[in-house]
Amino acid sequence: MPSLFRKRLIPDECIALKNDTIIYNENNFIITSWKTLKPKTSLAFGFSLYDIEKGFKISKFFDHDGKFICWYCDIIETDYDADSDTYIFTDLLADVLIYDDGTVKIVDLDELGDAFTSNLITGNELNDALHKTDALLKLIYSGEFKEYTDWIDSFDA
Repeated sequence: MPSLFRKRLIPDECIALKNDTIIYNENNFIITSWKTLKPKTSLAFGFSLYDIEKGFKISKFFDHDGKFICWYCDIIETDYDADSDTYIFTDLLADVLIYDDGTVKIVDLDELGDAFTSNLITGNELNDALHKTDALLKLIYSGEFKEYTDWIDSFDA
C-alpha cells in the first residue's frame, strides 16, 4: 500500500496520513476513509477522493454522530515517488465548501495571497492554484461535481 502525506504551507508541516485507509487506488484517483488526526469538536471522520490529474481533494465530512457536515474541497499538488510508493499532497490553500442546501463557500484565498507575498509559493504555483480552483467551481456550477459525490457515496454505503 502506498504511503500518503499531507503537506501544508501555512503552517509549514508534512504529516503522514496514518489514519487513512486506501479503499481505491487506480487511474490517477485515490479514495480513502479516515478519522481525524487530532480530535475536533465537530469533525470526526470522512472520505476523501484525490483527483491527482485535476489537482483536487474532495472530502465528505461527518460529525461524531455520523451526520454529514459538508463537502470540503482542497486544491492540491501531488508529488509521487515510485521508489518508495509515496504520495505527498501539498495543500495549495484555496478551499471550496459545499453544504447540503447547495451553498458554495470559497475560503482561504487570503492565505493563498499571503503565501505568494511571503515567497512560500511561486507565481506559477499561485497561477496553478487559481486555475484548479476555477476548474473545480465550473464543475460545481455545471452539476458535473455530482459525479464525484456519487462516486464517494458508493464507498460510503
